[in-house]
Amino acid sequence: MRETGRVDGNPKCKMRNLARILVRLPKTRLGVSRTFRTGLPQTWQVHTIRIRAKHRLHKVARCRSLASNSREIILKMNELRHQIETEPQSRPAALQVAYVTIDESADGQRIDNFLLKIAKGVPKSHIYRVLRSGEVRVNKGRIDATYRLQIGDVVRIPPMRVAEKAADTGQHVPAGEFPVLFEDTHLLVIDKPAGVAVHGGSGVAFGVIEQLRRARPEAKFLELVHRLDRETSGVLVLAKKRSALVNLHEQIRGNGMDKRYFACVAGEFQNARQHVKLPLYKYSTADGERRVRVQADGLVSHTVFNRVKSFEGYTLLEAELKTGRTHQIRVHLQSIGFPIVGDDKYGDFALNKALSRSGVRPGIKRMFLHAHRLTLTHPSTGEPMTVSAPLPAECVDFLQQLKQIDGAA
Repeated sequence: MRETGRVDGNPKCKMRNLARILVRLPKTRLGVSRTFRTGLPQTWQVHTIRIRAKHRLHKVARCRSLASNSREIILKMNELRHQIETEPQSRPAALQVAYVTIDESADGQRIDNFLLKIAKGVPKSHIYRVLRSGEVRVNKGRIDATYRLQIGDVVRIPPMRVAEKAADTGQHVPAGEFPVLFEDTHLLVIDKPAGVAVHGGSGVAFGVIEQLRRARPEAKFLELVHRLDRETSGVLVLAKKRSALVNLHEQIRGNGMDKRYFACVAGEFQNARQHVKLPLYKYSTADGERRVRVQADGLVSHTVFNRVKSFEGYTLLEAELKTGRTHQIRVHLQSIGFPIVGDDKYGDFALNKALSRSGVRPGIKRMFLHAHRLTLTHPSTGEPMTVSAPLPAECVDFLQQLKQIDGAA
């Protein structure tokens, strides 16, 4: 039998290949007209092989062979048609224009950020392209990327092909609740423990925000207002409404939020109050770890340190942030010669190792940096409010050990 072509692949591709082969079969003449109905869907036409007589017998034999090939192809196509009809449909539905009505969860959000959030996997360049072209419309009118959504807006979203995503790992995020310092319909303020990241990423599968969302599936909106380092404990604010998030971010940009931290440092801090204004530059190490250093072309950074209590070889300080740079307190203290106890990135590594040994006094196995107080203006009432988080037990115990050592001396 003559080679009839490739029929590998999925059933639909096989059917197409076989149909092409069937149509290409040469027309010969035998004097008889025979019709074979394929039994395919309507889109497939009835295929007819007309065979008419020829004078040479080898032509007759060849025609019989072609007819046999045609029958085999048609039978194979019928089998494939049955397979396609019975197998589950895996092809996604055709992309269509979508209309989304904005509720309070997106109130005040920029349209570009809104699209980036709901169309995960779509390149950012494509998002801005459909915005510029006018394919995205709000209340039937054109808008630009800076437009802020309002409750009741109807957003027209054109068909956008979303990239295939990896299997959902959300099922592996355990629900988690943390000590609540304050909560109402606009805000959630918690006491974050040390050793817990605020969000997933950079080798961390999940953080506070993912655990809270899993524990509160009924929450329509829950976002971090600011961040704390993984090893820092204390006050962490989350917004339960988009309007609250926007308001609090404006307070942060306008220095309207007062953040205070307790830090225990190695060394005896001489000044009762000291301003540190050193520019900070963010970079990545060879293995991709994020770090910060003092550098002339870095971002303007300002921290005020107040001495709270002095011990032999150690000092308890209160840090007052005037700017909010990454690792600001830690790098500023390192740069002036007073590394934070237990800091595994910018601290005194030999001292940290000695303090973390079992049974040693004084001893501590975490970084002594705690966000103990935060003052802000409530985004709804406009009233000032202060939230405080008590010093963790391991930090209290470390200070008690330092006090006992000083008393014994």
